[in-house]
Amino acid sequence: MKLNNLILTNYRNCQNIKLDFEKNKTLIIGKNAQGKTNILESIYFLSTLKSPRTSNNTDLIKFGASSFTTEAQLIKHDTNIEMYYRFGQDKKRELKLNGVKSTIKDFKSTLKCVLFSTSDLLLLRGTPQDRRDWLDRAIAQIYPAYDDRLSKYEKIRIQKNNYFKECAKTCNYDNALLDVLNEQLSVTGSNIIFIRKKYLKEIEKIAKQKHKTISETEELSINYDCSFIDEESIDDINDIQTIFKESLEERKNEEIRRCQACIGPHRDDINFFINGLDGTKFASQGQQRTIVLALKLSELDIITDKTGDEPVLLLDDVLAELDDLRQNYLLKSISDTTQTIITSVDTILFEDEFLKDVQIYKIENGEIIK
Repeated sequence: MKLNNLILTNYRNCQNIKLDFEKNKTLIIGKNAQGKTNILESIYFLSTLKSPRTSNNTDLIKFGASSFTTEAQLIKHDTNIEMYYRFGQDKKRELKLNGVKSTIKDFKSTLKCVLFSTSDLLLLRGTPQDRRDWLDRAIAQIYPAYDDRLSKYEKIRIQKNNYFKECAKTCNYDNALLDVLNEQLSVTGSNIIFIRKKYLKEIEKIAKQKHKTISETEELSINYDCSFIDEESIDDINDIQTIFKESLEERKNEEIRRCQACIGPHRDDINFFINGLDGTKFASQGQQRTIVLALKLSELDIITDKTGDEPVLLLDDVLAELDDLRQNYLLKSISDTTQTIITSVDTILFEDEFLKDVQIYKIENGEIIK
């Protein structure tokens, strides 16, 4: 897969930008708040139809404009593909592949990329929601339909919460309806948990080796912390669903009292351990960044293996946040065949040898400076 060009119109502060990616490595340099991150965000958005920085697409529209458009041309399996996305203040969107109206599923299956930003370096210090978001985004790159399952689960969960709130007004509960909602939650939720656990086992195998290469003596392990399953060894989807249903029944009174769904994949977490110690509590900043670095590089391998397409790697100002050891490992780990787009304040962090075959753009106030 090769991203050939990108056109942005009224995307955040980028009023009219066109970038041609002639080389496999591209460096976009500029001061803070000039638009570097917006460019990488727009590429990630074309891949996932989600921004890693906001859940409201209206935020992506340049102030004063009525809509934004993102366009890209890429080569995939020796085939030219043109992508077009438009979103307006009226909340209406338009998706096209090669000029033809596209479904969301087909659009999200077109461009694959891995985004590694400074916010990712805070993954272990963030909230469980941050870690769930990372995991769900990574899975959706391989299984585009996974987002639909998350959305379905969320709708059922909200419906259940609203049901509790309405019943609380009258103190009259319909156990039959609650059983139906719990059945739906257990079916959809157990599927999400099953996929999450399976993905974590796969990425753990790869990340262990990459982590060991950097740290030399430290052993990385990853655990899916389910809100109602005590044993990590329970992986069968039927067993997960059975325990889920039993737990929902056991905590029915608590949920009624609190007017919310108290257990399920929306309450789960991911634990990272170094030599058996919880990384969120005991790992140093350097150790935590080594874990995240290993995870991001492992995402590249998994997407390539599962889809047959080598994703575009987007590095958003992360080199400035890494020490020399991790900087060198990251740059040397990137395959020559991996298309990589990097943002940085300047070129000082890069060796002359690396810059020899790198295309460099400068950005200022949302415009590319010649």
